[in-house]
Amino acid sequence: MAGRTATPARVDLALQGGGSHGAFTWGVLDALLEDGSLDFDGVSGTSAGALNAAVLACGWARGRGRQRRAQARAALRAFWLDIGACTAAFAPPGPAGLSGYNLDSNPWFAWGSRWTQLWSPYQFNPANVNPLRAILQRHVDADALRTGPLKVFVTATSVRTGQAEVFSGARLSVDALLASACLPQLFQAVEIEGQAYWDGGYVGNPALWPLIYGTEALDIVLVQIDPLVREGTPTSAAEIADRLNEITFNAGLVAEMRAIAFVKKLIASHAVEAGHYKDLRLHRIADDAALAPLDASSKYNNDRALLERLFELGRVAARRWLGHDRRAVGVGSSFDVESVFLAPRN
Repeated sequence: MAGRTATPARVDLALQGGGSHGAFTWGVLDALLEDGSLDFDGVSGTSAGALNAAVLACGWARGRGRQRRAQARAALRAFWLDIGACTAAFAPPGPAGLSGYNLDSNPWFAWGSRWTQLWSPYQFNPANVNPLRAILQRHVDADALRTGPLKVFVTATSVRTGQAEVFSGARLSVDALLASACLPQLFQAVEIEGQAYWDGGYVGNPALWPLIYGTEALDIVLVQIDPLVREGTPTSAAEIADRLNEITFNAGLVAEMRAIAFVKKLIASHAVEAGHYKDLRLHRIADDAALAPLDASSKYNNDRALLERLFELGRVAARRWLGHDRRAVGVGSSFDVESVFLAPRN
């Protein structure tokens, strides 16, 4: 087993966002922490990925040595169980069972979706109530987040410039996390230092460049929860909107992966000076097939049964990666970047 490695390999984590689907990432992180063969240098997260990154970092900071992993696992579990206990965290929960995880047929969700098309959050939520704030305040220690041993990078979208804003170090806060997860149809823009921010998924889901410039690790483990490929052509209004959402929230990641692949080619062909650029080793933990039955509406469903199902799927995906691809860490990339992010698929 990879977990028997004497000296844990140092890697960065890149955690994608996706509402309640972030529970898949919880499962991945739980399995990686349980395995114990990896140490983390930095973690970049967006939206739900940012929430996972922050809770992981706070748990990691509370422990010492081997206890860091146990504390981080406990922190993530407590956070997601709190999410599952708050009926208003994302949207009214759907009926139990896999067939009920999608909320498109839920009348309350349909009513709420229609409401957000007619009114902005400045109108239907003038008090700017966000249940996530109280949950994050219970689970995120701002001092540990800013000064702990794990470097954290949180991406949000600047409303004014449309560019990515990465919060790290002293700029990390609960507000920064809320900004990274601020869907403008549901919440008022989060103001930080006089600037307004929306969900970071529009510009970087997650952003990889902060890890390239802000850490020493050469291995990046991407946890991806938005499927790159979805078979069939959407025909209903809801299906079209769902697919556009997936494409938009993957666009920044695809662009960065293409740039990294180009740099790796330059390095391999000695077209650039050795040592001038990082020769990154890339790894990917995902399960597009398992997540494919869950449409975009399920990302608003914080039903505990769904969260626990996603947690188990994440653990399975991580254990599969540990069994087949963990050995590549420190050696080379464990997946073909071009075939996943560049090559056209039939």
